[in-house]
Amino acid sequence: MLAAVFEEEGKLSLREVSLPEIQKDSDVLIEVEAAGVCGTDLKILEVPPGHPATTGVILGHEYTGKIVDMGKKVRCFKVGDKVVINPNISCDGCSWCRMGFPNLCENLTTLGIFIDGGFARYSVVPAKSVYPVSLDVPSEEAAFAEPLSCVISALEKINFQVGESVVILGAGPIGLLFTQLFRAAGAGEIIVSEISDYRVKFAEESGATLAVNPQKDELEKMVKERTKVGADVVVDAVGSLFKQALTLVRPGGKVLLFGQDYKAKDEITQNDITRNEVTVVGSYIARYTFPQTVRVIESGNLALNKLITHRLSLEALPQGLEALKKGEAIKVIIKP
Repeated sequence: MLAAVFEEEGKLSLREVSLPEIQKDSDVLIEVEAAGVCGTDLKILEVPPGHPATTGVILGHEYTGKIVDMGKKVRCFKVGDKVVINPNISCDGCSWCRMGFPNLCENLTTLGIFIDGGFARYSVVPAKSVYPVSLDVPSEEAAFAEPLSCVISALEKINFQVGESVVILGAGPIGLLFTQLFRAAGAGEIIVSEISDYRVKFAEESGATLAVNPQKDELEKMVKERTKVGADVVVDAVGSLFKQALTLVRPGGKVLLFGQDYKAKDEITQNDITRNEVTVVGSYIARYTFPQTVRVIESGNLALNKLITHRLSLEALPQGLEALKKGEAIKVIIKP
């Protein structure tokens, strides 16, 4: 079968590989129907890499498909079931897993990054990592399950209240998922800050009450005008805007740090947090939010299809990656 393989630093190849086979009685074989391209895929292919990955691995960690074969010990599914995949596989035995933090697992591995993933026709997945989804859900929307589960997990941590004002820094796929989810959850003002005019229009279509280009407009002034005292919630969906977030949140408000950029360094004055009683929350991937993520996708309350700008064959994956690099795409969906 054709697969997208991470060969070495900066190199991705499309080549024929052997069909995967079930090796463990607790595994299932998935026929992949749709796979999303993530910013992490771009980071893996940077020189030097912005994210680690196993050389020789089949990339693709946001995917969905149907079960076509199962190990002998799999009892909860049947052949033909449509499922979404949680690619982050925890050991369930380390201290962090036992404390309820599988996302911080000492032995965490990830499909499509460290072991073979979904940029191929077939993929072997542990049965514990798949969740059934209605056959009525379009596969290209079901492929949003992994990033959406992370956004839902983050939202659960901040005790969001209906009617609260929100500022979202960044309107990439994650920022736009936050925008749609906050709108569905009953937020009041939703102000999105984004330097790309291309992305700004997607923020408006996703439910932002105001979309601002901070390179052209005075973001802090506009936030204070719309909220009077600052936003109840500020989300950094970029990974380098913590300092800016503190200028936008109201006293007693909440800052949610979601985006990741290990290169980002800034000077933070602790007293700005302490004196204003700002709650700061970090959120890394997802804990146990796949079941509710599936229900949200099945409900149709989010306009996930509006975020898809490219629907491509596996052979066209390089073009999709290039479009993302140039900022000319929001979500690229691959149909292997």
